[in-house]
Amino acid sequence: MTGLRAWAQPHRLVLLALAAGIVGLCALTLRWDWVPRYLPLAAEGLWRTLWLLALSCTFGFLIAVPLGLAQAAGPWWLAAPARAFCTVIRGTPLLLQIWLLYYGLGSLFPQFPWIRESDLWPYLRQAWPYALLALTLSFAGYEGEVMRGAFRGVPQGQLEAARAMGMPRGTIFRRIWLPQAIHRALPTLGGETVLQLKATPLVATITVIDIYAVAGRVRQDTFIVYEPLLLLAVVYMAITGAIVLAFRWLERRVPSRPG
Repeated sequence: MTGLRAWAQPHRLVLLALAAGIVGLCALTLRWDWVPRYLPLAAEGLWRTLWLLALSCTFGFLIAVPLGLAQAAGPWWLAAPARAFCTVIRGTPLLLQIWLLYYGLGSLFPQFPWIRESDLWPYLRQAWPYALLALTLSFAGYEGEVMRGAFRGVPQGQLEAARAMGMPRGTIFRRIWLPQAIHRALPTLGGETVLQLKATPLVATITVIDIYAVAGRVRQDTFIVYEPLLLLAVVYMAITGAIVLAFRWLERRVPSRPG
């Protein structure tokens, strides 16, 4: 009942009525006869967008943890390269990074016969591995800085107390340092994941057919402009809502204190 009363507030009811009116107006006045024709391609593009987002965030976070740890507590010969990597990634546009990988490595690999004759060549000749690599490195560069601040934000007294009790360094990291750092970083990680979703349309510039590229193809084939863009906005908003809800659930599940 409490949740129902919260949703029944006047301003929210007005916004819901306004949204319903806009949806109804768009459904009745705009052209949607092209949707069945492009639905299979849109499903393929949506799936590619989702797995590019999921894999790049997962791999990027796995890279970001050692990057942040190296900057927060590592020796200089580990901290300096980690800091340089994060600085380069954060200081250059993602589109430039995608093009450097695709038109750089992508054009360099064919010059080596042993690469063309290897089992990896069917994948390296495609565009999506370079898009995935660029998105992963970009996410790792930004999240490396987030994790650096999160690791440094964990109270040192807890770590010193664990060392005084004779707890091994690996156990301290696994049970105290990492869980608290992740809990501190989760709100920022959620926002960065949404930004990563908004960055995925850049892969269309190297011929990767994601959901954004499908909308562009509809415009080129049918000269219908507004309808594909409106539908694309709804799709991105739905994915964003799912990401926000997932991170709120994680914030409740990940312990903020060592257990």
